[in-house]
Amino acid sequence: MPSYTPPLRDMRFVMHEVLKVTDEYKAIPRYGEADAATIDAVLEEAGKFATEVTFPLNMTGDVEGCKLDPKTHEVTTPTGFKEAYAKYVEGGWPALSCDPEFGGQGLPLVVNQCFYEMLNSANQAWAMYPGLTHGAYAALATHGTDEQKRTYLPKMTSGEWTGTMCLTEAHCGTDLGLMRTKAEPQPDGSYRITGNKIFISAGEHDMAQNIIHLVLARLPDAPPGIKGVSLFIVPKFRVNKDGGVGERNAIYCGGLEHKMGIHGNATAQIVIDGATGWMVGQPNKGMQAMFVMMNAARLGVGNQSLGLTEIAYQNALAYAKERIQMRSLSGTKDKDKPADRIIWHPDVRKMLLTAKAYAEGGRALAIFCAVLLDKVHFHPDEKVRKESDEMLSLLTPIMKAFTTDNGHIATNACLQVFGGHGYIHEWGMEQFARDNRINMIYEGTNTVQSLDLLGRKILGNNGATLKKFGKLVAQLVEEEGVNEKMAEFINPIAYLGDQMTKFTTELGFKGFQNADEVGAAAVDYLRVAGHLVHGYFWARMAQVALREIAAGSVDPFYQAKLQTARFYFAKLFPETATLMRTARAGSNVLMDANEALA
Repeated sequence: MPSYTPPLRDMRFVMHEVLKVTDEYKAIPRYGEADAATIDAVLEEAGKFATEVTFPLNMTGDVEGCKLDPKTHEVTTPTGFKEAYAKYVEGGWPALSCDPEFGGQGLPLVVNQCFYEMLNSANQAWAMYPGLTHGAYAALATHGTDEQKRTYLPKMTSGEWTGTMCLTEAHCGTDLGLMRTKAEPQPDGSYRITGNKIFISAGEHDMAQNIIHLVLARLPDAPPGIKGVSLFIVPKFRVNKDGGVGERNAIYCGGLEHKMGIHGNATAQIVIDGATGWMVGQPNKGMQAMFVMMNAARLGVGNQSLGLTEIAYQNALAYAKERIQMRSLSGTKDKDKPADRIIWHPDVRKMLLTAKAYAEGGRALAIFCAVLLDKVHFHPDEKVRKESDEMLSLLTPIMKAFTTDNGHIATNACLQVFGGHGYIHEWGMEQFARDNRINMIYEGTNTVQSLDLLGRKILGNNGATLKKFGKLVAQLVEEEGVNEKMAEFINPIAYLGDQMTKFTTELGFKGFQNADEVGAAAVDYLRVAGHLVHGYFWARMAQVALREIAAGSVDPFYQAKLQTARFYFAKLFPETATLMRTARAGSNVLMDANEALA
């Protein structure tokens, strides 16, 4: 049976010592009173909720899964899920970062970010039920009418109602321009929605009173492709004028997917049989509204893998400290035992440190993105809002793809630490690996994220945003360039930062001549960019650790941080050289391989 301890010390380190988030929030009137003590106190209790309420349900939920009644189309979640959600609502957890106007607590988004990392470590399948609601809330808060906000947001803030995003159809996954779901205007201003959606996470369940589906559909006169897509609110139960739940709408679960992982979450096939819906935003502008939810979901998916990386690491470390197997290559270490603990074997340490480095680097990136999102929404200076949005746009595909790829590497490495026991269900490690695998696929596969990063976010504006991130790197290099103790952390990112301009220009020129060159290089390119970003944050974390040690701190936390930073730059960061070489290898070996793929 696995265990879990919330990484509160590391969260506090990133928030208060590295990024100094409360200083950032002083410039935002909405968060002017959000001090470190308040944030820490909330997260302390949040960690207790994750470990005491949702974590004990993770393995049982995986085994039991969800059950669909084909007659009523109702879904029953695993034992304890519904009761855990009731405690979540009772504790006011859904409202943490929601607007006080709708009953929210108005705390910074970074608090919700850290809370959900812990929930994802404890039980990703359960966390997805309330987690998707935050994205639906954001889409309605941004694009909904005043009436729609008054009708839906208070109940979504309280957790009485949950939300979903209904995009995918069986014949079209990422290519939403191919969707067939129809929306016919009605005399009362509503729409009659008809179609079928698949892979809808938390699409049907017994945990909340109502489910607010956000559905993409086409109007009768819609232009073809993605430009003809509109967004609609289609609630499971229609809402009465008094705000209460009314009659059942014609939207229901037609089946549950039988899948590799996240068994405790209902991945539903949704049938929409003439359901009543209401448009969100403007006709044929549905993707603008949905992208608010999709971008939030992409950050959330990265956070899911961050959570799984952390818990996999914790359990693999604990196992490696106890399991004895053979003697150390450099001589006996545990003389009182018949064999040495596997923690002494170099490759076991490599696997453990890989997971630790990716967890702690990913946490810094996730918290940085949460602060950017707060600035986008609430900073009083329009220039800051615009620049933050631009930077967040660059980092979102990295947070989604790089973090989930790293989660795949880390959960499998941690499973490997257990040897044969890692393959056995009772230890929990194989579940972490299975649950993480979907994170590389949904909300836009990692290849789609890579194409978005290189093709749209970087080449689309001639590398302007990348240069802005490069300025952050250059600023750190200038600040610490003469500090010999920082050289092992600064030199790699300084070199890669210089290389990125030439690397990007070269790929852009080749892509201009042949678009397949971008497709062939994009995945490798994103991973290089991911290391530049992680390297920047690891250098900043090392900077703080060195500063604290120089000031006389004997807290082993700082030595551990330095040791992990050294490992990251020595063993993981160097893959950028190989990735740049493979990206430059071009598309011919792929596109000229017709006989090989015949």
